[in-house]
Amino acid sequence: MTVREMRTLLGDTQNEFAMRYNIPFRTVQNWETGVRRPSEYIISLLEQRVREDLANRKTFELPKYDPRKSDLPKRSDYVGAIPWLKAVKECIGKPFVFALDEALMCQGNFGGRSDEFLVWGYGDDSVSRFNGVVLLGNRVNSYNVKERDGLMHTDFNRTIADAIANESILDMQGIVEALSRYYYRNGESFEGIFVVPEYQEKFEKLADEAISYYKN
Repeated sequence: MTVREMRTLLGDTQNEFAMRYNIPFRTVQNWETGVRRPSEYIISLLEQRVREDLANRKTFELPKYDPRKSDLPKRSDYVGAIPWLKAVKECIGKPFVFALDEALMCQGNFGGRSDEFLVWGYGDDSVSRFNGVVLLGNRVNSYNVKERDGLMHTDFNRTIADAIANESILDMQGIVEALSRYYYRNGESFEGIFVVPEYQEKFEKLADEAISYYKN
């Protein structure tokens, strides 16, 4: 694929593509206009990243209840988040990596809500046969996956990145609470949290909200 073809598949502008992969905007322009030509190894690496990002662009809106689908265990039927998540995992019956709010529950950073309906995660397309499942992608780098209480979940840094990427459809309250708890436990510092450059500005806004939440 050419750089223009990759960018078009993602639906990015030149500026968005440049920010996504931390490439100077002028370089992307020069590649697409033919002023300069990227080396083959750069094209190969970019194509691999683009294919991964395309595979993980599953959700653009929240699912609505569908009576034709199967229901997952209700959060309100369980005392505590972990027993509920274990029941969800058993019901799904396939490898599944919990993400976002559910990842925070696995980490012990968020208690969840008693009326929780959505379950965020990474897994096979077949898990979409259940009501409430919000599939972020089919796979996630094993480097970003942790296990606790027999539950696979994204690590804190990946959870924050997923939250920023999906903030248009996500209730960010759980993320703010988790960041606030991190700030408190880490000596009033966010040191140790890493976000890619294109998410830095949004993270700083989240961090300000988390500090305000902590102080109030």
